[in-house]
Amino acid sequence: MTSYLIAENLADSNLESTLSTNPNAFAGLVSTLIILLLVATAVALITRWLKISYVIGLVLAGLVISKQALPESIGLNPDVILNLFLPILIFEAAINTEISRLRSTIKPITLLAGPGVVLSAAITAALLKYGLNLEWLTACAIGVILTITDTVSVIAAFRTVPVPGRLATIVEGESLLNDGVALVLLSLISTIHTQGSFSVGQGIEQLLIAFVGGGILGLGLGYLCLSLFKYLDDALSTILLTVAVSLGTFQIGQLLGVSSAIAVLIAGLVIGNLGFRQTSATTKVTLLNFWEYAGFGVNTFIFLLVGIEVEPLILLRTIPAALLAIVAYQIGRICVIYPLLYLLHFFDRPLPLRWQHVLIVGNVKGSLSMALALSLPLTLPGRTDVITLVFSTVLVSFIGQGLSLSWFVKRLKLSKHSAVKQRIETLQLNLIASKAAQQELKNLLQSGSLPKSLYEELFASYQARIATSERELRDLYNQRISEKQKKTQERNYLDGLRRRLYLAEKGAINDAVRKGLLSDDLAQSQIKELNEKLLSLKDD
Repeated sequence: MTSYLIAENLADSNLESTLSTNPNAFAGLVSTLIILLLVATAVALITRWLKISYVIGLVLAGLVISKQALPESIGLNPDVILNLFLPILIFEAAINTEISRLRSTIKPITLLAGPGVVLSAAITAALLKYGLNLEWLTACAIGVILTITDTVSVIAAFRTVPVPGRLATIVEGESLLNDGVALVLLSLISTIHTQGSFSVGQGIEQLLIAFVGGGILGLGLGYLCLSLFKYLDDALSTILLTVAVSLGTFQIGQLLGVSSAIAVLIAGLVIGNLGFRQTSATTKVTLLNFWEYAGFGVNTFIFLLVGIEVEPLILLRTIPAALLAIVAYQIGRICVIYPLLYLLHFFDRPLPLRWQHVLIVGNVKGSLSMALALSLPLTLPGRTDVITLVFSTVLVSFIGQGLSLSWFVKRLKLSKHSAVKQRIETLQLNLIASKAAQQELKNLLQSGSLPKSLYEELFASYQARIATSERELRDLYNQRISEKQKKTQERNYLDGLRRRLYLAEKGAINDAVRKGLLSDDLAQSQIKELNEKLLSLKDD
């Protein structure tokens, strides 16, 4: 992390010449980083005590810190954010996303991240065009930039207030995909600005190249990485491989002119869901811990630097325009969420109205919007004013909506606490952990790292835990609480289990069709039946 920030600070000069002309530059930069790390630690303690979002605390702390108070100047660099931080954040989110859950929510996610982003950006652009008297191209650029949602704030709120798993998956999945869509749309706007003319055919062609090409690139590099996983079971070497794949996929995508964000997303999904199965439990835990730390560190520096970058006085002067921009993009969001999700019930499970409220209130802006504003062409009309407006809008949204989101979600009472459900999940956790430990014991025995006598003793202890948990689980489902409550608990649990099984059946049937083992007509009738069963299940 430190080396990348050094590269950012010395982007316009050679390291050796900089150190020779100013020997104290490097020491000053190290001192600055130490101060920022201490500030971040203090913010973590204070926000935990105040029970507010850590990232909001970082922004507020950054606003208080003056650049002149730091030993060495440091700030946001759009190239570093787009080429380094963005791939890390996308890859970290992708490897932690379960494809089976993503597959079950792919229709609402695609609806919101595809036509939803385009329509929302168009409505926001029109309102800003006439509300702030902007050029059409400038208004369109702002509309796209303010369409991106900051998942960090929303997920932070979800961690303090329990929400249904399907809603959390939709929020994460939409954010992952709409980043890629927004980057492509902004690229189209830049092309229109530089060329002076553009056709619908060219736009469709660029979109297809970006998304299809990005998907193929991500799949190719992801599966290439899988073949290397078979020969690597060393945690440190595997970490290096995943870092190279995440950053390398993004750079290759930019060179080929495809969507780098989509490519990194697909590669991360492939590695997280298939590659991690080929590694030992120890290596998998090490990988997940590393990427969790990488994502946490990136977010820490981004949000702290965001606060440092903005001058409080300029922020105060632009608050009226920022509030107008917030109203504009929220109107755009409202005009997209309710109509599109109403249409959803014609071909997928409908989303409850309370969930739709969360998707609107949780439309918080974040650091990527700022990075995209900084990356706008220098010749774009009113570029400086656009950057100032976006920065102010993001901060006002981030602090205002971010602080109120947890309260709003709590008021909606999306999930009810159940002592029985918590006990069931605890027992399931014991089963998962114990069986993973048994699998690791088998790996150690096969590699010759563990004596057989010790293996049998440890394996038996875990087997006892498994038997105890399974017996208690069986008793919980067999005990007579109240007939209605028992049926509700059983239905909720079995619906979640059936959903996973139906999705597994669909995947197996599709694979058989691709391999030529089944006729398409027979498979489609079975898939249609499975889809009807999925629609009949209760939301988790």
